[in-house]
Amino acid sequence: MRVVIADDEVLLREGVARLLTEEGYDVVGTARDASELEQIVRATSPDVALVDIRMPPTHTDEGIVAARRLRSTHPSTAVLVLSHHLDSRYAVELLETFPCGAGYLLKERVSDVAVLTDALSRLARGECVVDPSIVARLMRRPRDELAALTAREREVLGLIAEGRSNGAISARLHLSQKTVEAHVSHLLAKLGLEDSPEDHRRVLAALAYLRSAI
Repeated sequence: MRVVIADDEVLLREGVARLLTEEGYDVVGTARDASELEQIVRATSPDVALVDIRMPPTHTDEGIVAARRLRSTHPSTAVLVLSHHLDSRYAVELLETFPCGAGYLLKERVSDVAVLTDALSRLARGECVVDPSIVARLMRRPRDELAALTAREREVLGLIAEGRSNGAISARLHLSQKTVEAHVSHLLAKLGLEDSPEDHRRVLAALAYLRSAI
């Protein structure tokens, strides 16, 4: 898998590049800012771009802006936005604009090789990825919109919000896939998301879940 890394923190940038190289990934370039990132993507067409959410010159939302632009101009390149801060607004923005091939992960996760490589693999397959910390925090909050869901359905929805497939949810919860499919069908119906393809409904369900923290 071909990967490009954009982060103005040189230690993190080079550290992630080395980690991924040791895992067999082809790191085709590293960038200090959005401009360098876009140049590298144009030249190398990577499978996934890892993008810091805050980069020069203003250190505000350059990463999100760059991620949106890359997904529009290079749809074959997935984008994983990295942040020091747990803020569900960014995850919602990514999912609303690009429900496939985009993700949001806390920077502290990148030192966990298994978490990082799992996220990259899922993004390359066109899935979405949301940091489990966001989902875990939302699970502790009251949500009127989700009040009709059972505890198990909320648990399943939490995993959907992470971008997990039915198979992955089945393995995580030690349930049969048929049981998971039933839970998914019931919770989508309770959220009023019945009249569209399931992939689209799953994204809408994840958005309903994530918006509850904004």
